[in-house]
Amino acid sequence: MSGERDGRDGASESEREDEAAAGPETTAWPVSLTGVTESVVTTLGPNGLWNAAALGLFAGGDEEQPISETATITARTWGNTRTRRNFHRQGEGYVQFVDDPVAFTDAALTIDEHEEPVLDAAAAWVRVEVTQFDAGTENGTDWEAWTLEPVDAAVVRETVPTIDRGFGAVIEATVAASRLGVPGYDDAELRERLAFFADVVDRAGDSRDRTALELVRAYSEW
Repeated sequence: MSGERDGRDGASESEREDEAAAGPETTAWPVSLTGVTESVVTTLGPNGLWNAAALGLFAGGDEEQPISETATITARTWGNTRTRRNFHRQGEGYVQFVDDPVAFTDAALTIDEHEEPVLDAAAAWVRVEVTQFDAGTENGTDWEAWTLEPVDAAVVRETVPTIDRGFGAVIEATVAASRLGVPGYDDAELRERLAFFADVVDRAGDSRDRTALELVRAYSEW
């Protein structure tokens, strides 16, 4: 597109200078982000398949204000995961916002590989370029921090927002289940939390939430 713009007929020198001064167009995130937003990221592995995994997006800044289109979004990878290795290998991935608890659970707790980068469950996706900017160790697990720069994005479908306690409980259950057996975490406390989340799903969840919770049981040491 830049070639077409630079070489178009009839463009004056002043117009071209104005365009140059404006700088390149930037891709915006398709949703407003605050605090920590749970997403699914797909990254291309050496086997030619796209690995799906859960990824928390950190908006930073003032939690009362949605981030601007140019604000920096960061994320952390924990341990020597496929996402970490593929980030280093490819330098990019597809961040996706999903509304299916089963799709999220599969990504969070299993080796979940696909032939295409965008999941059927994605309501919106963002292709991001990633850059590592920090690293450390917490509770015996190595982590790396990344900046995520959007380079392409699309909204697949728009829905009226609802509050689903069951889905929220499934998300929290995947976090607790992923920490079972990890040094630095109390398994007894984690199992108490899992029992609480299971009760929430039983009382407030729908059939997909209940299916997802059963997958949490099957995929973990719970």
